[in-house]
Amino acid sequence: EVRLVESGGGLVQPGGSLTLSCSASGFAFSSSAMSWVRQAPGKQLEWVSALNSAGAPSYAPSVRGRFTITRDVTKNLVYLQLNNVKPEDTAIYYCAKGFTGSQNRGQGVRVTVAS
Repeated sequence: EVRLVESGGGLVQPGGSLTLSCSASGFAFSSSAMSWVRQAPGKQLEWVSALNSAGAPSYAPSVRGRFTITRDVTKNLVYLQLNNVKPEDTAIYYCAKGFTGSQNRGQGVRVTVAS
């Protein structure tokens, strides 16, 4: 059974930084693509970033240059480092198995960007 558990959310000021973590189990993590998606209040789910199965990162234009996705295959963890955050980054962030984030998501973690 695929299990994904996010952590690290919270309140951060504009311009600040935050690191989200996702613990994965129940599948072959080291050979799987992993992604982060988010849902802002009143908006649709938005793809944020992903690592393909080889570990190469991709980013949505809205976060490129500010967010960094990485993974630790020894610990089955995937991270999303958020830098220079903006109020529009406020959302629930979900870790997902696969590149698109369309299924097998965790329960999500809330990130609020406010001063």
